[in-house]
Amino acid sequence: MGIKTRNKRSVEFSMSSMSDLVFLLLIFFMITSTLVSPNAVKLLLPNSTSKTMAKQSVTVYINDQYQFFIEEIPSSQSMLQNSIEQRLVGQVDASVVLRADKTVPVQYIVNVIDAINGINNKLNTKHKVILATSPKEE
Repeated sequence: MGIKTRNKRSVEFSMSSMSDLVFLLLIFFMITSTLVSPNAVKLLLPNSTSKTMAKQSVTVYINDQYQFFIEEIPSSQSMLQNSIEQRLVGQVDASVVLRADKTVPVQYIVNVIDAINGINNKLNTKHKVILATSPKEE
């Protein structure tokens, strides 16, 4: 007399739940990656039609309260040259990107340019300043 089991076990593996999980993770990472803010210092950049791109070594921010930030670290105007110089150690031809709010007076921008020129004269380097802008809306 042959005894047969009523519950048969299947040796096949269902991948449908695994693919659902992969797609859910993909959607999650796509949504969260668009929420990341590239600039920690909130600025309204001036508009421009130029599209000059350069490899940046140091980023200097000036917000609408006329506060200086070097790579998101607060700095005073008197310590600006020393702080930038510490970031540019060992570089001869670096680009300093200046992100200034559009309400900042020109004198503050000139102060950053003077600091870079002071570093160039002191260390005999060729650092340059690039003013960051936002695309012009048409």
